[in-house]
Amino acid sequence: MHWLWALIVGSIIGAIAGSVTNKGESMGWIANIMAGVVGSFIGEGILGSWGPQLAGMAIVPSLVGAVILVLFVSFVLRKRA
Repeated sequence: MHWLWALIVGSIIGAIAGSVTNKGESMGWIANIMAGVVGSFIGEGILGSWGPQLAGMAIVPSLVGAVILVLFVSFVLRKRA
């Protein structure tokens, strides 16, 4: 049951990161989940796990990590095109 909550929270974090960076229209829901979950690991690795937590993810560092991930991926994909 924990993984279900982690996927739901990850998709919300990824959707917020996509809307903050204005890249959310081009991302699907699977990419939102991936950006949220992977961004959570990145953000907590860089900033630690401080602040409010939901489904084992620190919200603020997870959002920062997801925004960094979305910006990096959009930069790489733009350079390839």
